[in-house]
Amino acid sequence: MATSPQPDAIVIGAGLAGLVATFELTRAGRRVLVLDQENRNNLGGQAFWSLGGLFFVDSPEQRRLGIKDSFELAWQDWQGSAGFDREDEDLWGRRWARAYVEFAATEKRQYLHDLGLRVTPLVGWAERGGSTADGHGNSVPRFHLTWGTGPEVVRVFLEPVLEAERRGLVEFAFRHRVDELIVEDGAVVGARGGVLEPTDLDRGKASSRNVVGEFEFRAPAVLVSSGGIGHNHDLIRRNWPTERLGPCPETMIPGVPAHVDGRMLGITEEAGGRIVNRDRMWHYTEGLHNWDPIWPDHAIRIIPGPSSMWFDANGKRLPAPSFPGFDTNASMRDILATGHDYSWFVLNQSIVEKEFMLSGSEQNPDITGKDRGLMLKSRLSKGATPPVEAFLRHGVDFVVADTLPELVAGMNKLARGPQLDPADLERQIVARDREVVNKYTKDAQIMAIANARRALGDKLARVAAPHRILAPEHGPLIGVRLNILTRKTLGGIQTDLNSQVIGSDATPFAGLYAAGEVAGFGGGGVHGYNALEGTFLGGCIFSGRAAGRAMARLPR
Repeated sequence: MATSPQPDAIVIGAGLAGLVATFELTRAGRRVLVLDQENRNNLGGQAFWSLGGLFFVDSPEQRRLGIKDSFELAWQDWQGSAGFDREDEDLWGRRWARAYVEFAATEKRQYLHDLGLRVTPLVGWAERGGSTADGHGNSVPRFHLTWGTGPEVVRVFLEPVLEAERRGLVEFAFRHRVDELIVEDGAVVGARGGVLEPTDLDRGKASSRNVVGEFEFRAPAVLVSSGGIGHNHDLIRRNWPTERLGPCPETMIPGVPAHVDGRMLGITEEAGGRIVNRDRMWHYTEGLHNWDPIWPDHAIRIIPGPSSMWFDANGKRLPAPSFPGFDTNASMRDILATGHDYSWFVLNQSIVEKEFMLSGSEQNPDITGKDRGLMLKSRLSKGATPPVEAFLRHGVDFVVADTLPELVAGMNKLARGPQLDPADLERQIVARDREVVNKYTKDAQIMAIANARRALGDKLARVAAPHRILAPEHGPLIGVRLNILTRKTLGGIQTDLNSQVIGSDATPFAGLYAAGEVAGFGGGGVHGYNALEGTFLGGCIFSGRAAGRAMARLPR
């Protein structure tokens, strides 16, 4: 295909960051060519499948719930979590971090609200940390759930982009896979690659890589917004931070579609862009094999409340702060330190009904469909939500039993390593259960549960009242095998605050921009070593907006 006249900008990747940049460019009257290796059904990329969590600071929703938040507290939390310690590689990531927290505390909510996005009234408390005030974790609830989940976050940018397409400002070139950035006189001036065979596959399905043609397009500015490496397990293994997290898991299941392959990182580096913080990643320890998969080896993450007991593969309870939903990387280290790549939740029916939420827009049809009646029915009626109940019935990682010996026998059938000792597991559960009979306890997890229930949103919707796990009236018992689920890339292409790529000579690379996950969500690593959750979509929005506005300022 050919474009006429020449576009003002080329956007490589039609995920959320690319759509935001395209939206900003078209608002300024610029012509945009969007290249994507997938078909039109995949517009919005990974963001479409997300839960739609957004990180706001001192929002009206927080204030209505009595949550006292501020830029100062959020910035303290971000720095304590990020742990920036690389003077050169973290130079721009640290600057992006402060700018992003300022954005989250000021205009971010209004920017999205003006586009029609709304959030639910209950604010979630994700990645709670659990060590010191200036350490990792959110000090207060900040996870704002989009009413409509990921598809709604995509919609508010996609609809104006499609309108711009109708007006002739946007042209899409689907099934166009970029293999090379064109560099002339020290500047990026275009892209070339292969045209993949057409497909009408549904969103998320793995598509053919058969090349049926070639292309070359040119423009004064090129944006790389192609996502991370979450489905490229070879690249994950190559960059795995063994010294920091432990040995790379032998078994990993992907929480992102097959097209999330990280190809443009190497292509950008070959052109002269700088890649930093390759070893920083964000993978989850609570992964489930999807009983009804969309992409190959499709994995779903449990977003847990704090009450399940967490055991390693040997049947030993994980130490503080490795409680469900508290410290992702600490939990990863504790699990992998055993020499095995899986762990176990032990809980009961009362906990699963109140505390289990599954990641993914498709796993939350009530909120995704903005159906208040269905939401009230599925969230407040007896039993777990229908998607959770489906996993209880069909999921290969679940065991349900009336007695602990029966439960352990079922768990041992699923074990990829040691056989669990039922007597030792019972000893640990009974010891924990003795701690809930009065208001005093030395058990850090029970203290954390009590603290969580001080947040109104958690008390109403996310945290079960403390009780004995083995109490028959709260049964049956449930065991869940938890696998390592691959998800986010925290490092990537280094960029300045305009999303312009930093070249190998440490100066801005003329004509080249990067946004979203491929840029570590800004600067090559805005999160440092740890994410505070609800920050990934916002990072795509913030960096895509910066890129679009910067490219729109370039002379024609």
